[in-house]
Amino acid sequence: MTSALEPALQQLPGWLARGVADLFPSGVVSGAGEPSADPQQSLAARLAEAEAQHRPLRIKLGIDPTGADIHLGHSLLFRKLRAFQDAGHTAMLIIGDFTARIGDPTGKSATRVQLSAEAVEANASTYLAQLGQGQDPERALLDFRTPGRLEVRRNSEWLAGLDLPRVIELLGISTVGQMLAKDDFAKRYGSGTPISLHEFLYPLLQGYDSVQVRADVELGGTDQKFNVAMGRDLQRHFGQSPQFGLLLPILPGLDGLQKMSKSLGNTVGLGEDPISMYSKLEKLPDAVVDAYLTLLTDLDLGALPANPRARQQAMALEITCLRHGEPAARQAQQDAAALVSGDAGPGAARAEVPEASLRAVRFPAKAFYLLSAVGICASSSEARRQIQGGGVRLDGEKLLDPNREFISATELHGKVLQLGKKTFRRLVGVG
Repeated sequence: MTSALEPALQQLPGWLARGVADLFPSGVVSGAGEPSADPQQSLAARLAEAEAQHRPLRIKLGIDPTGADIHLGHSLLFRKLRAFQDAGHTAMLIIGDFTARIGDPTGKSATRVQLSAEAVEANASTYLAQLGQGQDPERALLDFRTPGRLEVRRNSEWLAGLDLPRVIELLGISTVGQMLAKDDFAKRYGSGTPISLHEFLYPLLQGYDSVQVRADVELGGTDQKFNVAMGRDLQRHFGQSPQFGLLLPILPGLDGLQKMSKSLGNTVGLGEDPISMYSKLEKLPDAVVDAYLTLLTDLDLGALPANPRARQQAMALEITCLRHGEPAARQAQQDAAALVSGDAGPGAARAEVPEASLRAVRFPAKAFYLLSAVGICASSSEARRQIQGGGVRLDGEKLLDPNREFISATELHGKVLQLGKKTFRRLVGVG
């Protein structure tokens, strides 16, 4: 939170202000430092106006299903959307089935590969399942059941049928100079990297989504400010009250340095089993633990232990609890402790660990081949490096020889194969 935003955020309820990195317009009167009473300029005033009119605000969050999995880095925006739902407002979840075929150029150094409609729809279905469609709202990330709390729209509803006059109208609202002011376009233009003309359409089409759903607020990461501001411009053009942009930080990945990204291998997936989730989170660097607590939990940071290790464990337990329930989270905490200790005793034997099948392994099998065959390592060469580096254990015993040979599945069945302190698999394949 920047000091310039503090007066505006102080006017908002705690559930709304928590973790916010940017709010525009901020609603602070220039020079006076006081919040505005104009619902066009102040989100607090817009909220008060909506309450007086018994009208829920329409809170937009657009997602382009360009992949199949949602990780914790994505989830903080859905958590904020859920907070709006719980406060009585309407979540407008926009599935960008049309815009995903273009691909958001934000953060990209080259033109994205365009996806087929079939691939986008398949990804959208998995997204909705991970967000909680068909699940009890108590355990789901979003509330799909309470009437009036959620509208799921696909932007192909209004974008697929746009005629050329309307496209020309949209193009006339922005300028080439404005587009090149977008950081990603500016870098590519300056370096001579090609920019396809259809990429200029992306922020305009995303902004047109706001017009179609008459959004009061649009949620996004801090890297989405240009696109969200474009929505405000288009709403003004079409005679609507411009939406507020409410932006959240980009969540750092498990390395604590770069943003959480599957391509960087530093993610925690929403669908991960309890022990994998807990084990990854409890090894998070101390410097980013409070960011995870603020953005992914409702815990009072002031009431948590100051000791870094205890604080780290409290964070890992709470996030795992929110996804899997308290009993499963506490069991994962106990199992992780037993497995990481290297003790192959009763605690490790009873640990609830995800299974890895041995049925596809060709025996006799060397250790390096085994790790790649069951999916713990991406390749045999990576498996060799991990074993030689001392990062692999079998039922608590270090595997140091990548060429150690296992004769059959029988001698491995039921044992726990461990990579580092975050990845565990119980080998199964007999019976």
